[in-house]
Formats: sequence, C-alpha cells, structure tokens
Amino acid sequence: MIHSKLCKLATDEKGIKVVKIEFPFDINIVDKIRTIPGRRWHKDALAWSAPLTPESLRSLIEWGFEIDNLLKTYLEKDKERVGNLTRIGVEGLKGTLYPFQAEGVSFIESHHGRALIADEMGLGKTIQAIAWMQLHRDLVPAVIVVPASLKLNWQKEIIAWMPDPSIEILNGTTPWKPTGDIIILNYDILPKWVPELLSLNPKIIIADECHYIKSNSALRTKAFKTLSKQVPYLLGLSGTPIMNRPIEIYNICKLIDRTFPEFWYYTERYCARHYTGFGWDMNGASNTEELHRQLTSSIMIRRLKKDVLPELPDKQYSFIPMELTNWETYREAELNYIKFVKSQKGEVAAKKASNAEQFTRTEGLKQLAVQGKLKYAIDWIKNFIEIDGKLVVITTHHFTADALMNEFGDVAVTIDGRVTGKRKDEAETKFKTHDKVRLMILHAKVAEGLNLQVASNVAFLELPWTPGAIDQCTDRCHRMGQKDSVNVHYLLAKGTIEEKVAHLVDSKRSTIDSVMDGRKTDEQSLLREIMQMYAEVII
Repeated sequence: MIHSKLCKLATDEKGIKVVKIEFPFDINIVDKIRTIPGRRWHKDALAWSAPLTPESLRSLIEWGFEIDNLLKTYLEKDKERVGNLTRIGVEGLKGTLYPFQAEGVSFIESHHGRALIADEMGLGKTIQAIAWMQLHRDLVPAVIVVPASLKLNWQKEIIAWMPDPSIEILNGTTPWKPTGDIIILNYDILPKWVPELLSLNPKIIIADECHYIKSNSALRTKAFKTLSKQVPYLLGLSGTPIMNRPIEIYNICKLIDRTFPEFWYYTERYCARHYTGFGWDMNGASNTEELHRQLTSSIMIRRLKKDVLPELPDKQYSFIPMELTNWETYREAELNYIKFVKSQKGEVAAKKASNAEQFTRTEGLKQLAVQGKLKYAIDWIKNFIEIDGKLVVITTHHFTADALMNEFGDVAVTIDGRVTGKRKDEAETKFKTHDKVRLMILHAKVAEGLNLQVASNVAFLELPWTPGAIDQCTDRCHRMGQKDSVNVHYLLAKGTIEEKVAHLVDSKRSTIDSVMDGRKTDEQSLLREIMQMYAEVII
C-alpha cells in the first residue's frame, strides 16, 4: 500500500522518459492529475504517468509530491539553461530582446522547440521565434508558413535580427527545389509545395497566425498537418483571443503536443459543442479557465501588453513591407518621374515647373504605389482586426478611404473632409463604444481633436508629408494619461517612393531642428529632398 505522494523518473513502453506518479487514493489529487496534459492511468501498475516537462513537475511539487534525485537534477539543469538564456541573451542576435521576450525564448527552449507563443499584438512574437532560430542555427532548413501579406515582413525581420541569413521566399504554385536555410511561403500555396518541402527534411516549422489552420476540411490545414508530421521542432504564433474561440487553436495545439486531448473531447469540453439540427456548432467557449490552465501548464505562453507595459516604450514604430500588384505600371511611372526630376536641375530648368507641378507628379507616384499595395494591405488589415481588436488606419486620399469602406463597411467607420458635424461625432462614438466596429479609417488632415484611445494600434496606409502630421495622427491613440503602448505600423509598398518618404520623415523626427535653430520641417522641404534623392538615381 502506498503511504506517500512520490514521483520517480521512469520510461514508458516506447522507451520515452516519463514521470511515474504514486500516491494513496485521493479523489482531489486524481482530479488535479487529470489536468496534466498527456497524463495516463496504468491499470496494471496501479499508477499514473505524465510527460517529463518542467511544468508537470512544478505542478506535482505544488500539490505536495516528493520527487526523486534524478527529477531534481532535471529541474536544476532546466532552470540553469533558462537562466543563462535570460541573463546573457542569444549569441549573435543583432539586437537586444526585452526581458519578457527573452523569457519567451527561454520558454520555447525549455519546451524543446515545441511551443505556442500567444502574446498580444505588438509584443514581438516574430522576434522571439527568430531569436530561437538564431539559438539553433544548425537546425535547417526551417520552414515558415504565413499569411501572404506577412511574407516580406518576416524576411525584413529575419535580416534585421539574424546575421547573414539564407532566406528564400516561395511564390506561385509551380514548385522548384528550394535551397534556402530559411524558407518562407504563404498558406494559400502550401498544398502545392508540400512534396518539395518534405524532400528537404525540414527541422523547424513555424506557423504564424496559426488560426489559419483551424478548419480540418481546408486544403492548407491538411497540407500543414502532412508537412509537420515528422518535424522535430514546431512553433505556433497567434494573438488570437483563445478563450473566445477555442476551436481555432485546437489543430496547432494537437500538432505541437501529440498527447493533447482528442478532438471530440476537446470540442465538447471547451467549445460548448452542440447540435443545431443542421450540424455541429463548435464555435462557442466553455470551461475556459480550465483550458487556459491546461495550455499554460503545457505548451503556451501568453502575455498581454498591460502585463509588460513597464518594459515597453510609449510608441513603437514598425515598417511592414507590401508587395505591388502593378509593378510594371509603377516602374514605368517612376522612370518618367526620374526623368522629370532630372530635368529640373539648374536654375533655369527649375523655373519651368511650378511647385504645384512638382508636388502633383510626386503625389501621382505615391498614389500608384498605394493602388498597387492595396490588395495586400487589405489582407493585413483584415487579419489584424479579426485577431487583435481595434485599429486606426490613416489615409490621405478619398479613393483609399472608399476602397477600405467597400471592403470593411460592416465593421468600419470613416472620418474625412466629407464627414462633418454630427456625423463625425457619431463615427467617433461608434468606434469607441461598439465592439463590432473595429476599424477607424481616418484622413490625416482631420485627425486633430479626436480621442481614439480605445485603440492602441495605428496603421499608415498613406503617409502625410511631415513628422508633425504623423504625430498628430498617432496622438489620437496615445494621449496624456494613456496607459498603453501604441504600435505605429507603416504599410509600405516595397521598393517604391513610399519607403523613401517614410525613412526621410522618420529621420526628421529625430532631428530636433525646430528647437536647435528655429527651422520647421514642412511639405516643401521634404519634397525637395525626395526629388534630390531621385535626381541622383542612375537610369
């Protein structure tokens, strides 16, 4: 007869190390053991077992179990490994992680590269995954599967954080043999690429916005399951409000942790599954606190902005590169613009074109870039508001605002020069008070005076010409007394005039010329600098 609560290191029938759990029968203890993911009852041995993880051991110790010396050594080594990573960071990483990000990398490491990073938007899930890849540069190839609108952003972040990465972006549905150490592709084309990717024997798979594989009938879900079946390291990234829609996270959890509960048990227990007369509805939520405990005790780490605010700056700026769908048209227009700019050199030539003509030609090129990136920008916005809540999108032209309202009319409001008086107040109130209304489409020139602190994310689909105008827009969300960090996203068409304007405007923000010598950055001074940049281009 067992007289005490003991845990010992053991091996199962497959030779895998597990924790053997012995204790005198106590229904309360049994209920606690059942909350450990992957626990098993062994009828012949009259004992329980659990996967060997730091989380399961810490839970057992908390419940009053004694652990043997081998398990104590395991915990000590895990603590040392995680402590070293948090203290000295990741060798070779081109940047410094926030403490909570280092903790996230430590979490992945302590879970042996199989984890779900579910941090709120703006906390750097991408950076944590990249840092872990840098920690294991020998684990190649790594395959990163993302929504189409995020492929270029992953490439940008990897280049920014990893030294000399070998990156290959896959496009289209006619596969070739990839050769990169880090391979990036989107969910839509994944089914066509699975055979080629499997032939590479990938070591790491990262699923960004992993709720994309929520539907078992979708081809991309089936393809992802096939691809990840034999891969030793698997990371899922998602800011999805898991407790609201538990069904969306099931597939990635089951792929990460093969001992995760089976589908029908999970949907009944946590998705409020019920029969409607036409089929099963699994989109609800039930026993959410229990699910949260189970996930955090096994594979998931989730931090909210409010939890780590002391570590964050008031505003965080990020450049989100967008592909163009009209590249040939844009390139032709850009070449004509360069010729025009070059023709303006010299005092006599400059007088031939008024400032108005210079501005009009420059704005025309900017508008072409906006039109070309609109498809991918809409995809990015759609994904954002579905997952991460309210968003303010800044525009400077009516055609852009109209395109967004046509796409998001049911969940969006707009304020521009055509919306005045009572209608403007109603739009602001609706955005602040209606949960369903997640998108504010705001013209840069009418931002002053609005209070939009309900949102902590601002995306510039079109850039105003001055730092002051940009700050005027971002300050609608970040005002005196704001208790949140505001994320500012520049959605920029890659390789276009937008990138030049953004970097120029951003550089002006750090040049305090108005304080130093009384000068103020205005549209004309920036326009001249942009034209000078193009005047120096060799064609």
